[in-house]
Amino acid sequence: MNADKRESFLTVAEVAGAMRVSTATVYRLVKVREIPAVRFGRSYRISEREVGDYIARASLETDGQPEHSDDT
Repeated sequence: MNADKRESFLTVAEVAGAMRVSTATVYRLVKVREIPAVRFGRSYRISEREVGDYIARASLETDGQPEHSDDT
């Protein structure tokens, strides 16, 4: 496999930082198979492409949803 086609993988902490969520949230998303991950020993790696795909799907799911209002 040449370097141009090599897929980039991120750690759970890197994904959490990029998405601005906790690592527990990323582990939950992996557990319920919302984001596919590869396990290497005791740690997970998540492809950058899968993170982008998840964000795109999540964005589509929230389109058209009313924004939360604090009005009471």
